[in-house]
Amino acid sequence: MQREFTITSLQKRLLCVFAIITLLFLFVIGKLFFVQIVQGKSLQIRAISQWTRDLSLSGLRGKILDKNGEVLASSYTSYNVYVRASNVDDPNLVASVLSEKLAVDYNKVYEKATKKNVSESLIKSQVDIETAKDILAQNVNGIYMGETSTRQYPYGDMLTSVLGFTTIDNIGQAGLESYYNNFLTGTDGQALTESTITGLELSNATTSFVAGIAGCDIGLTIDVNIQEVLESVCDRALSEQKAKGVTAIMMNPTNGEILSMVSKPSFDLNNPPRDNVEKLLAYSKNVNIVNVYEPGSTFKIFTTAAALNEGIASVEDRFYDPGYRVIDGERIKCWRTMGHGSQSLKEGFANSCNSVFMDLGLRLGTEKLYDYLQLFGIGSATGVDFSGESAGIMMPENSVKNVDLARISFGQAVAVTPLQMITSVSAVLNGTLYQPRFISSITAPDGTKKEFSPVAVRNVLDKNVSSQIAELMEGVVSTKGLYSFVPGYRIGGKTGTAQKYENGHVASGKYVSSFVGCYPVENPQYVLLLCVDEPGTGVYYGSMVAAPYAKQVFSGLFNYLNIAPTNLTEDLLLLQPNIEVPNLVGLSITEAVSTLKRIKLEYEVDGEGSFVIWQSIPEGEKLFEGAILMLKT
Repeated sequence: MQREFTITSLQKRLLCVFAIITLLFLFVIGKLFFVQIVQGKSLQIRAISQWTRDLSLSGLRGKILDKNGEVLASSYTSYNVYVRASNVDDPNLVASVLSEKLAVDYNKVYEKATKKNVSESLIKSQVDIETAKDILAQNVNGIYMGETSTRQYPYGDMLTSVLGFTTIDNIGQAGLESYYNNFLTGTDGQALTESTITGLELSNATTSFVAGIAGCDIGLTIDVNIQEVLESVCDRALSEQKAKGVTAIMMNPTNGEILSMVSKPSFDLNNPPRDNVEKLLAYSKNVNIVNVYEPGSTFKIFTTAAALNEGIASVEDRFYDPGYRVIDGERIKCWRTMGHGSQSLKEGFANSCNSVFMDLGLRLGTEKLYDYLQLFGIGSATGVDFSGESAGIMMPENSVKNVDLARISFGQAVAVTPLQMITSVSAVLNGTLYQPRFISSITAPDGTKKEFSPVAVRNVLDKNVSSQIAELMEGVVSTKGLYSFVPGYRIGGKTGTAQKYENGHVASGKYVSSFVGCYPVENPQYVLLLCVDEPGTGVYYGSMVAAPYAKQVFSGLFNYLNIAPTNLTEDLLLLQPNIEVPNLVGLSITEAVSTLKRIKLEYEVDGEGSFVIWQSIPEGEKLFEGAILMLKT
């Protein structure tokens, strides 16, 4: 039967064919759009990578500068040396030249120079410019140079744990190098040379260049001159005290600027001990920010400030110390087991009498004392611009008993970081808590500069109370004589001596000796914290271990700032040590103390025996009035 076609059926068939053709065209157009527009950029890159060979052109890492513009870290152009086997005419010559100039193994270079299936092989990275020029002058085919950069630290082992260091690829690995890595990192450029698919350069090939872009420069609050003073003193303390470690921080209490921060031992940042991971990690860790310690008597500053601000005590209030307090049935000793007797708060602060501060803590109560400690920043991270900060350790408030409260009041049963400690002391002395910071400015390659302002967290104390605390601290060092302060300058200070704990128990014979001080007393602009971890000379009291080095720091600070002494008489300027130390070994503690008081020397007693078996300063040495001897019984 013959099929008949109507106009309608033909139209339908044509419409169907037209629709199919239209869809095919739309598919082709869509594919072209996808390839040319959507995938265009990536396909161009892939195409260029197939017909070119590239070498990187380093975008230099930004500089790190101190507050005076001194360069603390910078980068210089160096070169990575490569071999392209496909372009090597004489592998023996290539291996000979590179092994001689770069002090690398001949056989390994030869092997790389003959591997035709490898596009290019790295022979050595970060080669200095003179060596690179020398190699290129040999005019050997197959040897190529790629720009990179090498990080340089002009001050060597200064600020080791603060600045940190970079990987060999110039990526921040520790410290501020890591924290501000995104700002410091530059953008690398490229040198592109036309070549065959096997990597062989085309004859008359052209090379195009895309320049690298440098990273931002970082300006710090660190003052390199103050840093040099602290570094020198801490090195001396580490050696003379045979200590496990020494740390120190100097801060401006009026704005939170960290002027200096030291952690010893350290290493030269230009030569990190990468082959000794344990040493690398231990010495690059910023213990001032990461580690915690029991502060001991320096913590009494906070208890005193809280009591004065609450009005529950005045500096002239009287206390009696028989050498202990019994709280919750537990006998808690003062460091001076024979007691200080009757004394004012001012005297108790200078004597660092534990009994006085137990009384103050109990007057305040747990809730009120904790409110003040949290106000000062104890128990929480400071927010400093640095990774890995610890928040310190405090007992949960609801689990604190009176016996715990008593210990916390004089600096036991609580742990702080050195940075947290100095930040909180600065808040007490200034009346306002500031967030500590290293950053001062960030400057882009085009010169655009971002300045950072101080961050005031909160007001913490009445200004009159802050002034009283500074004057009480001045009374501490002034009673200790020239052994622990600089004549002619109004310096405040407080020492601390705390036992260390290991596995939850007191570690026998291990202490942290510390000193916190301020200058000038009438309006503190500089606050110093210096800690000696595990002094190994047999003497461990903060007044005898840490305070003398704090004196050296302040002396160096005054020399740098060119601040002349005031209130000095001609006689004081000419004063020489004139009190001869007697032999006290074998005397009863009562006789020894009486002898020292008579010749105007201070003392601290270690032990609860009746007779002196050792004295820290030998017979016959001459001391200033008010110098301190340690007696073991």
